[in-house]
Amino acid sequence: MSTIYVNWGESIVKLTWKRYASLPPYHLITSVHGFCFKEGQLLLVDLKHRGWDFPGGHIETGETPLDCFKREALEEGYVEGDCKMLGHITVDHSENPQWKEESSYPKIGYQVFYKMNITKALPFIGDFEATQRTFIDPSEVSTYYHKWNALYQEILDCASQHEKTF
Repeated sequence: MSTIYVNWGESIVKLTWKRYASLPPYHLITSVHGFCFKEGQLLLVDLKHRGWDFPGGHIETGETPLDCFKREALEEGYVEGDCKMLGHITVDHSENPQWKEESSYPKIGYQVFYKMNITKALPFIGDFEATQRTFIDPSEVSTYYHKWNALYQEILDCASQHEKTF
């Protein structure tokens, strides 16, 4: 378990990674993300107004977190594959003076992370949020992703360790 503090806009938020944790309470999951691999290469998607990122997003009505991740990977990266949950980040606003009760996010919420072994890479069309995709060596991710941090690196390392055991 690792903890860091990050600046999100004008807010300081405490993030704690819990590897191999069970799913947190469904109503407190704010988003689902993951790392997708094809032949050792990591998928990144170029999202409109955000830049290079890994696939992820918000759960839609009736979706499980796994269903959400698979949908986001398909919509943003045009990939399908076999998935395994890696754990979750606890997003804690308790020390954030900007957080208010009427916020759209809970004081303590969760971001669930998966790893996907890509079994099918479909032609990239760009009908949704992403304008392009690329497959890179995982060691190069910080040169693409401008908000890369030590916690994301720990999750990527966890995903990479599962490459051979999946």
